[in-house]
Amino acid sequence: MKMDVLETITVRRSIRKYKPEPIPETHLGLILEAARLAPSASNRQPWRFIIVQDNNRKTQLARAASDQTFLKDAGAIIVATADPQVSAKWHDKDAMIAIEHMVLAATSLGYGTCWIGSFDSDKIKTLLKIPNETNIIALLPIGTPDEKPPPRPRKDFHEIFYKEEWQTPLILKNHHPQTNKQPK
Repeated sequence: MKMDVLETITVRRSIRKYKPEPIPETHLGLILEAARLAPSASNRQPWRFIIVQDNNRKTQLARAASDQTFLKDAGAIIVATADPQVSAKWHDKDAMIAIEHMVLAATSLGYGTCWIGSFDSDKIKTLLKIPNETNIIALLPIGTPDEKPPPRPRKDFHEIFYKEEWQTPLILKNHHPQTNKQPK
């Protein structure tokens, strides 16, 4: 199952419940290739990714990630890192772009993901032998979803897009945004 990019963006959800199934290597390769092809400032590509599929290590990562136990059931956990020595100002942002490329690729193939930002960097660096000077940006579990959460509320289109200057709503004549409003 492959989707176009706009459909993928529309159906993407943060998945916190996975079927404990492996991800076929062909699919994992496509997801990782999406990260490799991501843009970066001055094409420095400061990222490195550790793909964790071993059940014991996934359990240890879940513990180091504020005991988010659902992580251990994902087919893989991608530990996204970046080197500030390669790109002092942009290393983290560049890695985030690459992570989102993986999120969209995984979603387009029918997998679920969830950005994980709550973790103990020191524990993970020790577990995975990550050099001290390298920053862990996020963990990304990828797996077969075992839940189908509804869409989360979004702010109104005119509340977040301005024309030419601050707080001048952007009006597009032929754009009819979906109504999935954020409660006020």
